[in-house]
Parts: sequence; structure tokens; C-alpha cells
Amino acid sequence: MFGAADFDDTEFDDGLLEEELRRAAAVLDPVPAELQQLAVDAYALHDLDARVAELTFDSLVDALPVRGAPATPRMLTFRAGEVTVDVEVTQDGLMGQVLPPQPARIEVLGGPRPGTPLTADDLGRFTADTPLPGPFALRLRTDAHIVVTEWLRA
Repeated sequence: MFGAADFDDTEFDDGLLEEELRRAAAVLDPVPAELQQLAVDAYALHDLDARVAELTFDSLVDALPVRGAPATPRMLTFRAGEVTVDVEVTQDGLMGQVLPPQPARIEVLGGPRPGTPLTADDLGRFTADTPLPGPFALRLRTDAHIVVTEWLRA
């Protein structure tokens, strides 16, 4: 059996152990190249001037389920200060509205591929007819604000 004398705490180097563990993980369980690229791209999308919109309503969580109802669209509401974005996500794409109503440029962000550009009309309405295959976020640019939503799965 090991006794207290077998372990000398004065010779233990945390930095050396951490480095050895990092090297072992890099060899035995490397980060997939696609995941690493996603992380780099997500950081590149970081916009210091943007306000992060808080998710205030998600029909998957907040709505009351109706038994026997067919699949319904997912309804989302984001808020950043005085700007609200209502979004309806379906299997065919999404549609939404910026409130208060105003024109805006919107990007549907989806990982490493370039954002899909959309334009909101004078009433703040926008649509995208492309299905959202994975996680997505929205970046809105109005005359006064840049707003980015959190990432969600469609």
C-alpha cells in the first residue's frame, strides 16, 4: 500500500501535468476539424457593437401543448432594449417581424456557411424560404441598432 511518504507534494508541478494532459488529449481525442472551424467562425461573427437579444418566448417551452394537434410552427420572441423580433420557424424556413416596425437588414447565421441575407420591409416583416438544417442565429441591422440573437436549434 501507499503511504503519505510515497507522495511528495513539493515536487508536483500542475503546469507540467496540464501540458501532458493537453498533449495526450490532442493525440487520443483530437478536436474534429469541422468543429474547430465552427468555433473560429463563431468567434469571427462576434460583433462588439451588437446588442444580444434575450429569448423571451419559445413555444417549445412556454406554450401549452394541445393534444392531437398537428405539428405547429415554433414561435420565438427576442428582445434587446426597445427592439423586439418575433420569428416563426417551420420546416420550410422562417418568417418574422421587427418591432417597432422598421426596415432592417437581417442575416440568418448558420455555422460556417455565409449568413443568408434578408431584408425587412417598412413594416418590419421578413421571410426566408430555406429550411434551417441546424443551429441558427439572427443578426439584425436597423438604422439605430445591431442586434444578435442567441443560437438555437430549428
